Amino acid sequence: MTDKPWYQQTTDELFTNLDTQEQGLTEAAVKERLEKYGENKLEAKRQTTLLEKFIAQFKDFMIIVLIVAAVIAGATGELVDALIILAVVVLNAIFGVFQESKAEDAINSLREMAAPVAHVERHGQVITVKSDELVPGDIVHLEAGDIVPADIRLVTANVMKVEEAALTGESVPVNKTSDVLDEDDLALGDRDNLVYMTANITTGRGTGVVVATGMQTEVGQIAGMIEDTAETKTPLQDNLNQLGKWLTILILAIAVLVFVIGMVRGEETLINMLLTAISLAVAAIPEGLPAIVTITLALGTQRMAKRHALIRKLPAVETLGSTDIIASDKTGTLTQNKMTVEQLYENGQLVDAKQQKVDLTDPLALAMLLNNDSKFTDDGLAGDPTETALIQYYLDQDEPAAATISNNKRVGEIPFDSERKLMSTFNSDQTGSVTQYVKGAPDQLLKRVDRILINGEARSITDADKQQIMTTNHQLATQALRVLAFAYNQVDSVPTDLSSETAEQHLIFVGLIAMIDPERPEVAQAVAEAHSAGIRPIMITGDHRDTATAIAKRLGILDENSSADQVITGAELDKLSDKEFDQNVDQYSVYARVAPEHKVRIVNAWQKRGKVVAMTGDGVNDAPALKAADIGVGMGITGTEVSKGASDMVLADDNFSTIVVAVEEGRKVFANIQKALQYLLSANIGEVLALFVMTLLGWQILAPVQILWINLVTDTFPAIALGLEPAEPDIMKRKPRGRSSNFLSGGVFGNVLYQGLLEGLMTLGVYDLSLQFPVHASEQLAHADALTMAFATLGLIQLFHAFNSKSIHESIFKVGLFKNRSLNWAILTAFLLLAITIVVPGFNTVFHLTELNLLQWGVVFSAGILMIAIVEIVKVIQRRFEK
Repeated sequence: MTDKPWYQQTTDELFTNLDTQEQGLTEAAVKERLEKYGENKLEAKRQTTLLEKFIAQFKDFMIIVLIVAAVIAGATGELVDALIILAVVVLNAIFGVFQESKAEDAINSLREMAAPVAHVERHGQVITVKSDELVPGDIVHLEAGDIVPADIRLVTANVMKVEEAALTGESVPVNKTSDVLDEDDLALGDRDNLVYMTANITTGRGTGVVVATGMQTEVGQIAGMIEDTAETKTPLQDNLNQLGKWLTILILAIAVLVFVIGMVRGEETLINMLLTAISLAVAAIPEGLPAIVTITLALGTQRMAKRHALIRKLPAVETLGSTDIIASDKTGTLTQNKMTVEQLYENGQLVDAKQQKVDLTDPLALAMLLNNDSKFTDDGLAGDPTETALIQYYLDQDEPAAATISNNKRVGEIPFDSERKLMSTFNSDQTGSVTQYVKGAPDQLLKRVDRILINGEARSITDADKQQIMTTNHQLATQALRVLAFAYNQVDSVPTDLSSETAEQHLIFVGLIAMIDPERPEVAQAVAEAHSAGIRPIMITGDHRDTATAIAKRLGILDENSSADQVITGAELDKLSDKEFDQNVDQYSVYARVAPEHKVRIVNAWQKRGKVVAMTGDGVNDAPALKAADIGVGMGITGTEVSKGASDMVLADDNFSTIVVAVEEGRKVFANIQKALQYLLSANIGEVLALFVMTLLGWQILAPVQILWINLVTDTFPAIALGLEPAEPDIMKRKPRGRSSNFLSGGVFGNVLYQGLLEGLMTLGVYDLSLQFPVHASEQLAHADALTMAFATLGLIQLFHAFNSKSIHESIFKVGLFKNRSLNWAILTAFLLLAITIVVPGFNTVFHLTELNLLQWGVVFSAGILMIAIVEIVKVIQRRFEK
């Protein structure tokens, strides 16, 4: 077996190394190889069951803390507390499973793309077999319309073109050859004598020998990369895990401290102090936080779905908001993956194709329409994208292209081949007159012309004419435009000798057509918006350097003065060590001619810099990078099922600008979770402080069920409603938070501390005030009233504080006090549920509370109003310090 790559081997070497022959393999050889190599299909990852998905939801650190708290509460007889905590945990798990159940497995999608049958040579006969029965060494016949069933080295190729965009990123079908290629280390898209599993044969036919099957194919290796690529933790998950650990340490320290102080004082029994410590733990744990985060993210997904961004994994909503880098595939993502006529060169003039008035009697128009193998179908034009673009140009201008083609029957042709780079057709019009139309590479066509058509008159072509044509061709090529030249000739009849040497001579040059896979019209604006939001867009493509550079400049990813150093090819990238590339990754904005493993390497290099990376793509070749990125963005319309399956988010409209919309929504979600967290943690600190001081002073303390009621009802409803706050006006002018930021940054930690202390001190103040000025003479009733007023104050202060939390630093009167209707209703509902526990007989017994008179309610409400006033004053001071 030789070490030479398949594309460098001759047919004889191939047959020798694969132990095969032109007549194909014998049944015995096939059976032996099936046992050795396995079936020609991709290995499917075992599907996780619904139960396994459900259990996985409980691996979150905060969830584990809550479960431990529930177990302790249940073990000490606080069954109501335990049940409420467990209900929160289970509901959160159900949300997570529901979202994950929508996800489709990327490997299954790859398997579905494989060709169902293949035409193979066995015992010298062509038979049809299931594609999974193919083995290395099989001789396979391919023709237009086939899906390539395995990786195949061509031994014959007749005018064969293959669409490989999903695998290589090449925007147009590529010409295939059976010739040996001598170059070393050719990129996937440059191996012109190989075709790969899942690619489509668009034109021509050929035969080849199978060189790889199943997981050994290029697509199989991508499938393996998807399996091997570890899931990255989102910034949201990192933040919640850090917060959970921080809270756990704090909770344990406070609970132990209180337990020790109580036992040292000797006024309480061991069981009572244990229950007191549990009460403190319950007060410190924000039981509603996991549910609030999940619900806020779920509401974000609903809003994004209305704007065509479909979220497959909940944390992806927030991750978008912290994105530093958007690494985008070019073909089908930044561009339309549809060749379009952009410029015409005719009568010695270069004009914008959209501005040119069409005349179907013009020889250039006739050449474009008649020297063309495209077919009209019920689903539109079918054929080579370059040729369909030529006809679509006239269809877009409502010209009767189909009638023109029908009225000029093809009566002869000289097919295209990759050596001479020309194609000729002979067409007879309704009068019986025959015209030859020729198209091909400008440099090759100019060798065959001796005249040029200028304003309807044919004259001899001069060297100056040819120089101008080639200069124009070069000018268009540097703009990444694909250029075709056209010529014609009036003939008496179809030549008997249809060879290029005799028939493709003495032609009349009529013009050039320049085409491109154009950028999506909305993308340039989206790129500009990304830049203004501090996000860096980079392009990663399988296309050539010149094409990638030109599109990047048109989109604003590169500016007109960008140096060539900002563009790097896959071959150049291979020459860089990981260390060199990691040090210089910020130098490059465009990556051309890259393979799937390069895309993963690029994503990883940015992640090592601490950047949050979003990767967009639509092809099979994008799937590993989509999975490796912090957030993978698939295309809903043009995207393969594989790319969608590996993505965290899918763009239903394939509109790149939707990503920018999604980033704004992600930033809003983070800001709103941050507001809810500030609200919850300040409330928890207030509760802990109140309980801690009550314990130290020997006061009667709030029961666990009372704390839970405040945490889960009074806290949770407004916190969820804070997730619906509208985005603040400057949210897309701020720099990305990046991976290093957390929920407590941006002044939130300081706010949580002082606001929590304020809530706790005001609650203690009302408790003490009630004892100083009791309504009842009985000491027992006076203490019961004091505890009830502390409970009401703690709950009501938090409801008033919900208005403070509408903005971290801005005045609530500027952001709109009652603008968020959901918050208004949440506060009203929470207040009613709080009041029910006090004023409704039976409920106040369960919650160990007493009824309050109007004066006592007045004191409670005054504390709530005072909370708003003090926070507003502090915000004024904060804004002045910032300025």
